[in-house]
Amino acid sequence: MGGRDKQTLIPLTNGSHTQHHQGHHSVSKNFLFTLGLGVTFGFSFAYMLLSATGAGRKEIFLGPPYHPDTQEADPHDHKPLSSLQPGPPPEIMLHPEHHTSTSPAPLSTKVRVLCWVMTGPQNHETRARHVKATWGRRCNKLIFMSSKSDPDLPAVGLNVKEGRDSLWAKTKQAYGYLYANHLDDADWFLKADDDTYIVVENLRYMLEHQNSSEAVYFGCKFKPYVKQGYMSGGAGYVLSKEAVKRFATKGLQDKTGAICRSDGGGAEDVEMGKCMENLGVRAGDSRDSLGRGRFFPFVPEHHLIAGHMPDDFWYKKYVYYPVEEGMGCCSDSAISFHYVSPNQMYVMEYLIYHLRPYGIDSQVEPLYPTSSTSAITKVPAQQKHSSKQ
Repeated sequence: MGGRDKQTLIPLTNGSHTQHHQGHHSVSKNFLFTLGLGVTFGFSFAYMLLSATGAGRKEIFLGPPYHPDTQEADPHDHKPLSSLQPGPPPEIMLHPEHHTSTSPAPLSTKVRVLCWVMTGPQNHETRARHVKATWGRRCNKLIFMSSKSDPDLPAVGLNVKEGRDSLWAKTKQAYGYLYANHLDDADWFLKADDDTYIVVENLRYMLEHQNSSEAVYFGCKFKPYVKQGYMSGGAGYVLSKEAVKRFATKGLQDKTGAICRSDGGGAEDVEMGKCMENLGVRAGDSRDSLGRGRFFPFVPEHHLIAGHMPDDFWYKKYVYYPVEEGMGCCSDSAISFHYVSPNQMYVMEYLIYHLRPYGIDSQVEPLYPTSSTSAITKVPAQQKHSSKQ
């Protein structure tokens, strides 16, 4: 009887354990099914919601798409910051209530400036026309140099290829063209890129007490490669009439390459610097009397904001004179900035020529120069001119 009871207890125990295990297994399957159904429904609902609002899964997990214009490994590189947008229609950006003639007389007639702008057919509509609509109209004469003629700008079609490797060739042909056709139209000849912004009045102000019959040129001076330094191409540089004469009659006529590089290769600004030095054209000091720069190879923000450029950045190694960060970086009579987009050109126009802080005198006060090579000397009171129109 004890054995029988023992035997009967065994199946009873096994049956109870099996029933409990099957119940637990059934609960697990139901839980997983419910969970899977909920997750599937949740993702499906989220997908439909995102699709309805136009958002994509990529933007949710990776953030908004990165604009191509800002994908620059180095914001200070010489690569042009090309804009995908053509800029606003120039005709709607004019302020007819402000007069838009050249600098207040007699400075605009006393310091005649021809501005030539390096451009290309691909930039005639997207860049060059905005130069013409903004700072270019303040030059005594404005000419665009391209590989394709365009009477609307106007642009001269030079016999050159487009691209960075042809900039020196384009520069040589441009100055040869100016010497042959426009030498008597100006006293000073400014070269700028189609993404350079020039405050023409300040350029005349700096040049007012310079002699265009002397062989000299001004710009943002860099110190490597050329003993006396050379001027940044992007920041723009201005040659005296005598410098243009020497360049055209001696530099361009030398086919040996001993004075100026004879082929079209090389960095345009460096080759121009070597050429000017060999021709006896002095690399002038364009700083103001406080030692602040006037020509700048980047947009204002990059020069004004302290810490924007690291100490080992190439610009700080290249620039000829010490660089000061913050507001002390730049002259109150600054002349040029580079990498300026079409939209930003109109912003500059508004801030410089239209915005007026009430009750604040905008006149540039001349100061005594810090050295004999400074481009500014003290101006008599009767010759002072307002820096704004």
